[in-house]
Amino acid sequence: MADLKAPSAAAGTDPTPVPAKAPQSRSVLLRRARELALVPALLLLLLLGSLVNDSFLTERNLISILGASAALAMVVLAESLVLITGKFDLSLESVVGIAPAAGALLVLPAAQAGFGTEWPAATALLAIVVTGAAIGAFNGVLVVKFKLNAFIVTLAMLIVLRGLLVGATEGKTLFGLPEAFYTLATSTLIGIPMSVWVAAGAFGAAGFLLKYHRVGRALYAIGGNQEAARAAGIRVERVMLGVFVVAGVLAAVGGLMQTGYVGAINANQGQNMIFTVFAAAVIGGISLDGGKGTMSGALTGVLLLGVVQNLLTLAQVPSFWIQAIYGGIILVALMIARVTTGRAQD
Repeated sequence: MADLKAPSAAAGTDPTPVPAKAPQSRSVLLRRARELALVPALLLLLLLGSLVNDSFLTERNLISILGASAALAMVVLAESLVLITGKFDLSLESVVGIAPAAGALLVLPAAQAGFGTEWPAATALLAIVVTGAAIGAFNGVLVVKFKLNAFIVTLAMLIVLRGLLVGATEGKTLFGLPEAFYTLATSTLIGIPMSVWVAAGAFGAAGFLLKYHRVGRALYAIGGNQEAARAAGIRVERVMLGVFVVAGVLAAVGGLMQTGYVGAINANQGQNMIFTVFAAAVIGGISLDGGKGTMSGALTGVLLLGVVQNLLTLAQVPSFWIQAIYGGIILVALMIARVTTGRAQD
């Protein structure tokens, strides 16, 4: 009897893995298609740009797009890492302003609206990175250790840091900074700004870690299910705190790139940048639910928005319409994400 039952049980269990694998493979293919869908869209925009303006596809304009997108790329990278863990950091746009401003105020004399400390340029640059790391650590402690809502905490920090920037600079624009503050944007390698190379290197390193290193796998595991990640031996709190610190540093470097590109620091530096950051991350396939997304997708999102902005600028479209278009892009990306993942978004 046992011999007769065994084959029927086996026969009953053999076919079950086949239907289970099909939806999983389909889901993976859909997510991949969502990321790769930006490539033909990007090529289409390049073609459209060449028709709108003869100077669009020139080497000078394409390098200009890359240079203008470098700071945004660093902040998108920072936000993407946080989003993969299932959290938010809205304060990154304020870090773009307050971190380089802190370094500038320490290096400028009192006659130029500085603190009068006149630190060496190298020390001031280090202060920029430390400021970003400190803000990230503070956010991380509140979110990870005190279990406060990440959205509310970082929104409050965005407002606080914006106020500190306006107060510290007294609403003035800081000029006459040391040449070191402009180096990333002004120095070039084979004709391409160093800021572009730094951003590309940062994305490459992050992509490698996420795909091949245990830290990257830990980020995806935490974003997918914190309790399961903790049960698997991952130090969830330590990893998440580290992500907030790294995000703060990346945003600070992005702020330094923005300073070099503009040639000064004003009290509004980075303002409203977070909307563009989320647009690039979301259309690049970074999930707002956590645990999903790739750096190649996020980078493609940055390039797509960079091309869109440049194209609209060449077409002399007013800047406020550009923000409206970015908002529309986010809505379309969310709908695409809903269709490709088949899951409701919380």
